[in-house]
Order: sequence, then structure tokens, then C-alpha cells
Amino acid sequence: MDKDQFRVTFFGVRGSIPSPMVSSEVEEKIQNAVELAQPADLKDEASRRAFVARLPHHVKGCFGGNSSCVHVEVNGKDLIFDCGTGLRMLGNLFIQREFGKGEGEASMFLSHTHWDHIMGIPFFTPFYMKGNKFKIYGSHPRLEERLIGQQSFEYFPVAFESFSADIEIISLDSQKDCTLGDVRITWLEMDHPGSSFAYRVEYQGKTFIYATDAEYKKLGDEDLKPTIDFFRNADLLIFDSQYTFIEGVEREDWGHSSTFIGVDIALMADVKKIAFFHHEPSYSDFKLQSVLEQTQKYLKALSKDSPLEMFLSREGMSLDLL
Repeated sequence: MDKDQFRVTFFGVRGSIPSPMVSSEVEEKIQNAVELAQPADLKDEASRRAFVARLPHHVKGCFGGNSSCVHVEVNGKDLIFDCGTGLRMLGNLFIQREFGKGEGEASMFLSHTHWDHIMGIPFFTPFYMKGNKFKIYGSHPRLEERLIGQQSFEYFPVAFESFSADIEIISLDSQKDCTLGDVRITWLEMDHPGSSFAYRVEYQGKTFIYATDAEYKKLGDEDLKPTIDFFRNADLLIFDSQYTFIEGVEREDWGHSSTFIGVDIALMADVKKIAFFHHEPSYSDFKLQSVLEQTQKYLKALSKDSPLEMFLSREGMSLDLL
């Protein structure tokens, strides 16, 4: 791994529960692709391949159905934010590296311990390989007890204690920051049932924010000041936007936010890029794309010349911050 890189890759982007595509959604994508095709697009294999390559992602691909997991490669280190079902896919890639030889090291940071953020742990293959070393960080009380409890015999056939890797669970409750080499990580408690924590990662003048599972009920300047200060000048902000603005009002205290509020906060904090994340599991890719397009119009209405970049998080997407 290049020690000078700062790369963020999405492995799980859905909220609340994994949501794989069903046949009707695949059919809808095919129907949309067929309607966009012209005779010249179908005349030979090269033309067909070129046509498919030009299709928008929500038609030719998918945003993904795995629950929260983001991988950050920075300063030669592997950082993992949340361990939803996307963690299984990341583990499959890790096995092709030094983790497959029992020589890997990584640090995991949990926003909280709701199921959709930890259910990938039992399926993370590197945990079963002796020699690998992992540190799991979190700020919630009884963190080790919670993770062990998920794999108690009543719920899962393989106990947490069965992992062969060296796994250290570290409480951040009494710390203000965490330094890994030249990487500095800080955190902020967010408004979510049972509490959730956002993380700020800083390296070589660049900043990444992971802020999932958060609700912003009070939008006054003083109420938002801690959040704005924490998000300030982020190069990339991953933001929980599970609901539309109206749904967020209707589902107060459910602990999630919307794209519109994300734009408001990003503008106040001078964020450069915002990645909408923790997608509503009942939304199709076409619904998600529609929400994004509405949000783009909202941004133009607020600040026509704003340089803020926005996009929908999708599994497999990577961004280099350096």
C-alpha cells in the first residue's frame, strides 16, 4: 500500500437492513436501457458495449444493498468504518493481500452497535486467520460485551471467541483523539437512539468525515455549531440521508437525516464534497436518483455558483483525497 495515499472506498451504503435488488428492479433497469437505445447502438458488439458504457449508473448498475462499511487506506494503514454486511466483501479483498497469510493489520471504528453496523463481523474472513491483528475502537459502554453477545449461541453458531486473529477492543470514551502514525482521528457524539459517533480523519492537510446515523432536529446556528465546527472544511463528508426532508419530519426521533439538510450543513461548513449515505432500504435506484436530482435543484436555488460536489454513495466507488 502506498503510504502517501488517502483513498476512501464504499463497501456498504444501505441503511437499517441489507436490501438486495429483486427481479422487478432488474426488469425496470432493462426496460429503461432498451428505451434509451437507438438502432446504431445495437448494430454490433462494439456498439452495444459502447452504449452500455454510456448509460447512467442507476440504469446499468446499482448503488448497492449491503449495510454500512467504508474502507480508508491512508498513510499505509487500513481503517474500516462500521462493520455492516459490506464488511464481508472487504474481507474477500483483504484475503488476497497480506491478510490471507495471517500478516495483516487494520483498525476498525464503530459509529454504534445497531445490527446493521456490526452484522458483517461474523462473516469477515480475516478474523478467522491466525496472525492477523485488528483493533476495534468505539465509545459505547460494554462494547466487548455487545460484540460477543451478537454471536451468542442463541443468535449465531460461531462464537466471537472462536476467531483466530488477534482482536483488541479499545474504548474511546476517555480519549479526545486517536493517532495512528501521521493520521489523526477525532469523533463527535451525534443525535441517534442509543447515540452514534461521527469520525473525522485528518492526514496531510486533507480531511474525511464519516457521519452516519444522525438526526438534526434543531437547525439554529448555536444548535448546529458543534457539528459545523466538526465538519469544517472537510474534503469529503459521508452524510446520513436515509429520508427525504418530509419523511425526516414525519419520522422524528428515528435518528436519520435527509439530503436537503446535508446540503445546508455542508454549505455552512465549507465542505468540498458530500456523499449521501445510508440509503433507505425500500428505495429503488431510480428513487435514489430522483432524490439526488431534486437535491441538485435545491442546491442551485440556495447557491447557484456553489462549488459543492454531491453524489450518491455506491458500493465499489473509490475517491482519492490527496
